[in-house]
Amino acid sequence: MVPDLPGLREVMAAADRIRSHVHHTPVVTCTSLDRLAGCALFLKCENLQKVGAFKARGATNAVLSLDPAQAARGVATHSSGNHAAALARAAAIRGIAAYIVMPTSAPAVKRAAVEGYGGRITPCLPTLAARESTLAEVVERTGAAFIHPYNNPVVIAGAGTAGLELVGEVPGLDAVVAPVGGGGLLSGTAIAVTESSPGTQVWGAEPAAADDACRSLAAGQILPSIDPKTVADGLRTSLGELTFAIIRRHVEGILTVDEAAIVAAMRLVWERVKLVIEPSSAVAVAVVLAHRESFAGRRVGVILSGGNVDLDHLPWA
Repeated sequence: MVPDLPGLREVMAAADRIRSHVHHTPVVTCTSLDRLAGCALFLKCENLQKVGAFKARGATNAVLSLDPAQAARGVATHSSGNHAAALARAAAIRGIAAYIVMPTSAPAVKRAAVEGYGGRITPCLPTLAARESTLAEVVERTGAAFIHPYNNPVVIAGAGTAGLELVGEVPGLDAVVAPVGGGGLLSGTAIAVTESSPGTQVWGAEPAAADDACRSLAAGQILPSIDPKTVADGLRTSLGELTFAIIRRHVEGILTVDEAAIVAAMRLVWERVKLVIEPSSAVAVAVVLAHRESFAGRRVGVILSGGNVDLDHLPWA
């Protein structure tokens, strides 16, 4: 048994807690995209969220949930992506320190984003062992609270607020699709959607080149990815025990797509919907287009997880 799994009550509490600190992102539609997909799509635009990604929700909920004594010592994490910026921003809201361990391989633009929010960066070698050992040193030195980017019930509940907004704004959805890497967004979405809209299925979307969640769900145990190679860099992380337990309980299934389909879907959304999304977001759109039989004629919500793109290295260039 995995303890402390959040439920709808925790997601609703998170929504109240973070409401004044994050965007209630819009839901958009596109007739031409509907025709291509063979269903009615409702795109939840977390690419327009604070820090450009849904990660703002979970990080903000986690920081605002700390008791005053713990908060005074600050927060810490290791990340080279959206969670780093989201945690630094959330710490700034509360006026506390954010200690971010970042690998030396992290793009300069991402380091700049963390520093812009006041995050205190400690560099490390670009290996998981180095990230974890450096973080342990930082936590030991500062007493800061480690905020895991996804395997944390408060972070999961915060991520679930995007799905809660979606089903509240668009009633009668037959399905909701969310990308899955570590599983924070998918597990939070699954809780919010299945418990507040019982007739709505939740599906995960994953690159075939990083299909550990799909394999894990089929095997009934976590099967981590080993050096996955996918353009969807936000989905290279393997599931945690909390996210896996929630996904097993609430998710209908996980569908995969190849790299060409991901890039094509990303470009399609840029061209037809006029939205800047990152490859990880495009995976959810690509799944609906590639698995038409699962969604034909239905009302389908799609969570666009983020829009942070290196404009000098677009995948179709």
